[in-house]
Amino acid sequence: MTKGVLVVGATSAIASALSRELAAAGYGLYLAARDSDELKRLSTDLRVRYRVPVGYGDFDIEDIGAHEQLLHRAAVELGDIDGVVLAAGMLADSQQMQDDEATAAKILAVNFTAPALLLSRCARALEARRQGFIVGLGSVAGDRGRQSNYTYGAAKGGLALYLQGLRNRLTSSGIHVMTVKPGFVDTAMTYGLPGLFLVATPRAVAADIMRGIKKRRNTLYTPWFWWIIMSLIKAIPEAFFKRMKL
Repeated sequence: MTKGVLVVGATSAIASALSRELAAAGYGLYLAARDSDELKRLSTDLRVRYRVPVGYGDFDIEDIGAHEQLLHRAAVELGDIDGVVLAAGMLADSQQMQDDEATAAKILAVNFTAPALLLSRCARALEARRQGFIVGLGSVAGDRGRQSNYTYGAAKGGLALYLQGLRNRLTSSGIHVMTVKPGFVDTAMTYGLPGLFLVATPRAVAADIMRGIKKRRNTLYTPWFWWIIMSLIKAIPEAFFKRMKL
């Protein structure tokens, strides 16, 4: 029987690439995102290219009332949900996040509050079956607060902590929970941002994530060298760090 994976935020560059990796490995998919046209195009391509079942549906993660319906639709399409990929997220201009409360609230909701509530439902569904996996896309931005993106970083840091708690809770039920922390990736969300370096492709990041699923990794920095970079950044004493322009 084909195992099924729910992919939330499926039209993002990383999630699209990961969906291809999953389909190539024989997983059936249910794709959820806001862009219905891109969902239709992606689902058709995956079905034709990999000959696996692929369903899709419009979904706005901020609509908390739609979370239960999403899981129901995915379960009907897939038979059972064996895995969940949470890739929904958004980024905004640093100054806008500082000056506009509505923007800051949306950043926190899309990157942390709404994903946490959705993952709570997913966890209960997987826990009942005592099998499966959850992959949550965080960011290296969540490892330490920096003046350039601390609102976004706080949301991603909160998500990483939430995933850590889920991992602690669900391990005894045989469920694998992996936190993914990408560095700079060539996506629409990062296009045009200043100061980018060592930029990875979505395809390379997706391949890393797929290997992490197979190896049941707990936390995955991708590309791998971001673990070294962030370890060094986290090791800087706060007395010095607070004076740095990052």
